Amino acid sequence: MNKFKIIEIKKSIYSSNDEAAKEVRASVEENNTFLLNLMSSPGSGKTTTLLQTIKLVDDRYKIGVLEADIDSDVDAIKIANSGAKTIQLHTGGMCHLDAKLTKQGLEELGVEDVDIAVLENVGNLVCPASFDTGANKNAMILSVPEGDDKPLKYPKMFKICDALIVNKIDTISVFDFDMEKLKERVFKLNPNMKIFPISAKTGEGVDQWVNWLVEQTSSTLK
Repeated sequence: MNKFKIIEIKKSIYSSNDEAAKEVRASVEENNTFLLNLMSSPGSGKTTTLLQTIKLVDDRYKIGVLEADIDSDVDAIKIANSGAKTIQLHTGGMCHLDAKLTKQGLEELGVEDVDIAVLENVGNLVCPASFDTGANKNAMILSVPEGDDKPLKYPKMFKICDALIVNKIDTISVFDFDMEKLKERVFKLNPNMKIFPISAKTGEGVDQWVNWLVEQTSSTLK
């Protein structure tokens, strides 16, 4: 009978990422920068929401954006044209940003003159939820066409976020979407979630989201 070793793996597979996340937090704190991790499905309106956010925040804080995509620079060009400091991160096929990629991106962006740094994470509701990026706060966007059942299907994403932006409310009459049912499902997973119904297209409700972001930023930058 062949002999073999049994090795008990007690160390988290995320331990290396967690250590890098601590380094990211220390770095942004040292530079007096607020770091937001923004996540969503593809097509939910992350870039349009960011453009509206930049428009309302830009006179108060300097914003830098890290655009993460598997490929292309379409969104980075749109953000750069708004005047915000921008870099494009290509993940080489990875479906999320981790802390090490975030750290590298922040170093390339340069946060010395950035008050708010936003990670526009790779579009999906699965992988990004499992990796701590070192951000001060996590926010996600759910668009009305995606449906109000997404908290049932992707509970971890809703559990780890501090804010939920419900985008495309200008289309709510077209889709079978129940806002109250969504809130009920979200609060069962995360009673502390802040929910902001908006239309990034028309600008409706964006000011309430921006006010929350500014409040979080102000408390961090004190």
